Amino acid sequence: MSFVFDFANVLFGWQPTAVVRQALPQQAADEASAAHWAREIFQAYGGDWADFDRGTVEPDALVERIAARTGLPPEAVRRVVDAVPIALQPIAGTVDLLERLHALGDPVYFLSNMPAPYADHLDRSHAFLRCFADGVYSGRVQLIKPEPAIFELAARRFGVPPADLVFLDDHLPNVEAARAAGWQALHFIDAAQCEAELHQRGLWPQALPSTAPARRTPPG
Repeated sequence: MSFVFDFANVLFGWQPTAVVRQALPQQAADEASAAHWAREIFQAYGGDWADFDRGTVEPDALVERIAARTGLPPEAVRRVVDAVPIALQPIAGTVDLLERLHALGDPVYFLSNMPAPYADHLDRSHAFLRCFADGVYSGRVQLIKPEPAIFELAARRFGVPPADLVFLDDHLPNVEAARAAGWQALHFIDAAQCEAELHQRGLWPQALPSTAPARRTPPG
């Protein structure tokens, strides 16, 4: 089996309302207004932002489009766009999982919806990304999840049969699309839950020791 990691909310933390509150202190003074502007700007990663993820719109054009659509000043939109890559900070538990899988010697891959400028920032900033043998950033191939074509391209590029790819993604439509493409896929919540489910499914590498803490039953 070969493991394939998503990035946002799997390997890197991502809190869009926090980004908006930091970048737009006047417009997003509380959680409700921050949530509103996050919806307006990111459009649930459809619309303008999907074109940015796909690599068919550059940052300057993205700023102009969002400003025209939302009425926000372009300089305010620019602050949000510029703040995103810095806000993508590693999640320690998942980095540990990645490094342990890498230590086995089998190739590990990634598949991420990520605009090329943000991908460049991450590649420069995080040495642990060298654990990956290869990966696909949407902005560099002009395809995005959950489109079937990006899963087909990734499997060909990795040189691994789809049935031997185990995809870890926090966004359920992407998980379902991977399964439809013949991949094995797991809906990622956190590193401990991921390890537990991989064990349950018999997908956990036998040579890899587990460090996952026991899962606690949520209250209620």
